[in-house]
Amino acid sequence: MTENDNNAAWRMGGITVSAVEDYIYSMLPARDEVLTEIETEAAKRKIPIVGPAVGRILYQLALMINAKAVFELGSAVGYSTIWWARAVGEGGRVIYTDGDRKKADEARGYFARAGVSDRITVKTGDALELLSEEKQQFDIIFCDVDKEDYPRVVKLAIPRLRKGGLFVADNVLWSGKVAQKDSPEASTKAILEFNRQIYNSTDLFTTILPIRDGVAVAVKNN
Repeated sequence: MTENDNNAAWRMGGITVSAVEDYIYSMLPARDEVLTEIETEAAKRKIPIVGPAVGRILYQLALMINAKAVFELGSAVGYSTIWWARAVGEGGRVIYTDGDRKKADEARGYFARAGVSDRITVKTGDALELLSEEKQQFDIIFCDVDKEDYPRVVKLAIPRLRKGGLFVADNVLWSGKVAQKDSPEASTKAILEFNRQIYNSTDLFTTILPIRDGVAVAVKNN
């Protein structure tokens, strides 16, 4: 584990015991130059990225279902997008979405250097509106938009997932705030509602993985 891994804001901490989290990060193989640079920049500029432990989960999930079509809601500078793009392989397609054109331009540079530009469609604007415009079904839809918008995503995502496809969401334990009683924060309330929706949905079978800030993985079962 590098000093950057230990102190990076994207690591967040607080969900698992610190010593266990240290161990998890110490086991991770070194990333390539592009991913390492994004991690460094994210730590320096406090850019929200999922980090390498979650990045590996995303990559593994895509491999497990042989995903070829991924829609990403909220992509920032494209860190998670690169993990998805490498997993879908040649002929696969990942749709990147973000409302910030500067971040999208920065992401394009990283995609080119990572050699995955031909697998990524970059779209800027409201991620939920962009998803609502899609007519096709996806193998994976990944949710990482503003937390207040999470509950709105569920109804949009389910019809656009194929049977056996995955609905994946980051930050579903929200620095442990989900365990607080009667939280006044709109973001925490939204995460709580989102988690209730995905666990109660008859269309989804959901599990929350308590790593980093919590990752929800839901498979569409009908």
